[in-house]
Amino acid sequence: MRVGRTVDVPSSGGAVVQGRAAGFWRDLLAIATRALRQMRREPVSFLPAVFIPAFFYMVNLGALGRLAGAGGLDYKAFLLPMAIAFAVTGVSRAPTLVTDIQSGYFDRLCLTPVRRLALLLGLMAADVVVIVALTIPVLVLGFAVGVRFSTGVGGVLVFVGLAALWGLVFTGFPYAVALKTGSPAAVNATFVVFFPFAFLTDAIIPKQDLTSWFSTVATYNPVTYLLGAQRSVIIGGWQVHPLLSGLAALAGLGLVSMTLALLALRGRIRRGA
Repeated sequence: MRVGRTVDVPSSGGAVVQGRAAGFWRDLLAIATRALRQMRREPVSFLPAVFIPAFFYMVNLGALGRLAGAGGLDYKAFLLPMAIAFAVTGVSRAPTLVTDIQSGYFDRLCLTPVRRLALLLGLMAADVVVIVALTIPVLVLGFAVGVRFSTGVGGVLVFVGLAALWGLVFTGFPYAVALKTGSPAAVNATFVVFFPFAFLTDAIIPKQDLTSWFSTVATYNPVTYLLGAQRSVIIGGWQVHPLLSGLAALAGLGLVSMTLALLALRGRIRRGA
């Protein structure tokens, strides 16, 4: 999914100048850098991504902390992955991609030697940078209320890495919709997909305390295993099974979301060709 190595571009003097492709990694870096520069101009837009998870974390901790902790559960630690998931889910440049499509900028990029795949992966790379940055204030809040990682600094890095992978996996859905429809309303509606993923899990209450039907649904929800992997590095120490289960769940969901995004990218390029 890329253009040829060269492209003929007419110069102002009428001569034809042959432009050369810079290479996939340079293309990806250029797209990611542009996206990050745009984000830097609108920092206020990321305040909800910090405020909302912090609000839900403190409210649930205040309302259910004593009840959930009655059996000796460290509810502050148990709840932290939920707050992180709220912070990083839906963070993407898909709305900006829609703007580029509507303005014709995306089609103009397709006339350059830039690799087609870099047009999508560059945006995703920028998203990962922002996702990692968004985990920091939520983690600081967790540390402030007394959360401690049993696995130390290594566990914190794994925790953040899992959050980044989840955020990246989920971005496939809004990018697929953006490339398929070019509609900002449709892209905004993709966040609704997150609610079943987030709430039909043991995000707030331990799985053994859920009702039978809810527990069954949570068993088949991939986010349940992501949360379990993150909790394991906080509470349980280094445990192979929950970490592998979380990675497998992310891989399965990522296969679906990224396939949809890549197919939508191919379709968009064909329509613009």
